[in-house]
Amino acid sequence: MAEQLYTIPVNDAFSADCECPLCLLAKELEKNAIEFTMGPSYMEDDNREMTDTLGFCPKHIRMMYADKNKLGVALMLNTHMNKTIREMKALAEKDKPQAGGLLARKTGGLFSKGADKSPLVEYIDKLESTCFVCQRITPVFDRYVHTIFHMWKKDPEFKDKLKASKGFCTYHYGILYEKAPEQLNQAQLDEFIAVLNDIYFNNIERVNGDVSWFIDKHDYRNKEADWKNSKDSIQRAIIKTEHTIIEE
Repeated sequence: MAEQLYTIPVNDAFSADCECPLCLLAKELEKNAIEFTMGPSYMEDDNREMTDTLGFCPKHIRMMYADKNKLGVALMLNTHMNKTIREMKALAEKDKPQAGGLLARKTGGLFSKGADKSPLVEYIDKLESTCFVCQRITPVFDRYVHTIFHMWKKDPEFKDKLKASKGFCTYHYGILYEKAPEQLNQAQLDEFIAVLNDIYFNNIERVNGDVSWFIDKHDYRNKEADWKNSKDSIQRAIIKTEHTIIEE
């Protein structure tokens, strides 16, 4: 039963007419994560503690701001900033930057390996690398990727569905290419990579051909020519190259 929590969405995504099933899965996870974040959950102490600590990435704070619940955004930002100000002030009071940059921070002489990094800068770096919404999405998405390999091994119908798909965006092609050796034996891996390469390159070339015709169609000599499959080629190319689904 627990496995169906993942196999059903994966099957649905691969049944959809889309340029990248993983983009579709990621989009739905993102939508659900934003709805959760902007719902009553932000008033719960444990969730607020996490938003205070993790903050939000630029993409997801823009999506949150687009939500009707501006008060919720304000409350989360307020307590997040309270924590950030308090902790950064404490670090700034202790930090003593040294002139000379990297060499001045060497701890073991001129040939020492590495350098001490300011705790204040480390704090900011960590803050910039975390996002409450991303942290909700990532574990489930990773499970979806694992499920794809599980179904490839166990479900012949799913294997056929993947082979007949329109491939993947470059980003998600890379994820599957990287993770496959961890999930499959050599025979399974050889077959999977051959299929993965085939559907990725054939379909990105198909979309690129549609974009090329979209460009050519704007030549006055092609004014009366048919648009073929090029009218939505820009949106589809954005999926392939930027793993982003554009809503019209």
